[in-house]
Amino acid sequence: MKRSPTIEVSEDVCCPSILQAPLGADDAGELARGFQALADPVRLRVLSMLADAPRGEVCVCDFVGPLGKSQPTVSHHLKILAEAGLVHGERRGKWVWYSLDRTRLTDLRAAIGS
Repeated sequence: MKRSPTIEVSEDVCCPSILQAPLGADDAGELARGFQALADPVRLRVLSMLADAPRGEVCVCDFVGPLGKSQPTVSHHLKILAEAGLVHGERRGKWVWYSLDRTRLTDLRAAIGS
């Protein structure tokens, strides 16, 4: 398993650490949306594939074979990740190319940090 380099966490993250103070309802809801999107093996594999992509993006068509899922299923998982702000899609012709939102991932990571 590849290890990612240490990510510097900015003080300007979207939500405070859950370990430093009680969360308000809005912050808790925002964090929950992100963590719920991560709570699926297929979606974790999608994020891993995007993180490993040489150009930093992957066409939706290139997820189908490696994931062993149909194109509609892959699109469903990508939609959940996009709604949680974890990926961004850009339509090019008939295909959509996806990339990670590394800032959002850093924010989620910081929220569970000490």
